[in-house]
Amino acid sequence: MPEAGSLRDERPALRRCVAGDLDEFANSHWGSRALLSRGPDLPAPYDDLFSLDAVDELLSRRGLRTPFLRIAKNGSVVGDNQFTGSAGAGAEIADQVRDDKVAALFAGGHTVVLQALHRTWPALVDFSTQLAADTGHPVQINAYITPPESQGFSAHYDVHDVFVLQVAGEKHWTVHEPVYVDPLRNQPWTDHARAVERAARDTAPVVDEVLRPGDALYVPRGFLHSAKALGGVSAHLTVGLHTMTRYLLVQELAALAANEASLRTALPLGFDPGDPDQLAQVLPEVIDLFTQQLQSETPEALSERLRRRTWSSNRPAPLAPLAHAAAIASLAVGTTVRLRAGLRCRLVPGDPLVLQLPDRTITFPPSTAAAVGQLISGADCKVGELPALDESDQLVLVRRLLTEAVLVTDHR
Repeated sequence: MPEAGSLRDERPALRRCVAGDLDEFANSHWGSRALLSRGPDLPAPYDDLFSLDAVDELLSRRGLRTPFLRIAKNGSVVGDNQFTGSAGAGAEIADQVRDDKVAALFAGGHTVVLQALHRTWPALVDFSTQLAADTGHPVQINAYITPPESQGFSAHYDVHDVFVLQVAGEKHWTVHEPVYVDPLRNQPWTDHARAVERAARDTAPVVDEVLRPGDALYVPRGFLHSAKALGGVSAHLTVGLHTMTRYLLVQELAALAANEASLRTALPLGFDPGDPDQLAQVLPEVIDLFTQQLQSETPEALSERLRRRTWSSNRPAPLAPLAHAAAIASLAVGTTVRLRAGLRCRLVPGDPLVLQLPDRTITFPPSTAAAVGQLISGADCKVGELPALDESDQLVLVRRLLTEAVLVTDHR
């Protein structure tokens, strides 16, 4: 594992988004400065992740439904009924994507947005799983396919950080400093629409460049951006990182205050929350009680809430149910297993030993600590070679972790 606070080259997905030193990116750009990385300085172009052929396959053969597709032109989003319809006989679905309608809209200059590709396109499922592990922040991926000389969206900001990965064609990107720094998810750009418009029109951009296939652009949340396709069809991936913030800790600390009985008591009968004078009578006491509660909280209590809230934001690597069931049935001494990619977990010593997972905990006898620790390390492990357990106990332990979908075999 990398040293704490250091980003090493074994973070392969992040390396494909950032040229140069990853520690420098973490210290000088993350959350604060845009960064353009040119294709020759990155490990490889993005053909293996996505392509224009992939777009056609998704739109014509995968049975997509809303909200996996959006269509827009010059900042206006098209109604779903303009590109969806009945799925036909045997499928009582009224909102399946119509490829003929999409084709007509695209020919008319509309941008096609394929959403949540981190759940629908295999190469991007794997890439998002790895990038979430590399960065520690949940990841989503959309694709924007724009006709020549067209613009899908006007200048705006996102409430998450993004990596723009240019897949095909050329697109001219303009990025400006924020008008509202570090917006939260409930603080969209439309709250500051006039300031966004003025800044995009009147201030000098911090990035004013053309992205070509293989180039990458990092845009922190809050930075204004817009893009226009040039001489041909342009396709890029927008890889969104749902940045965890200090305010997230504040939210969860406030939620923990619900455990304090004195903070759950009712306000006076007839209380008017819109009256500052009445608020002034109760607010000092509430602040004092809340402060006492905050000072008594522990990192352990807070981490338990954060684990439940954040670890499930990205699903781990896909699991083939039939092949996995067959692997459990055929488990034997000599079988190689490993931690399921992208699965967040933490081992807590004690009696019993506790394995924390995104949605549950599993307990084990303390005697299994060394073996469980090795199994969840991310390295390949062979049944029969685990420490401190005989072969029969190793089989029992590994079978349980396979059944809980914590481990996978080569049959995954």
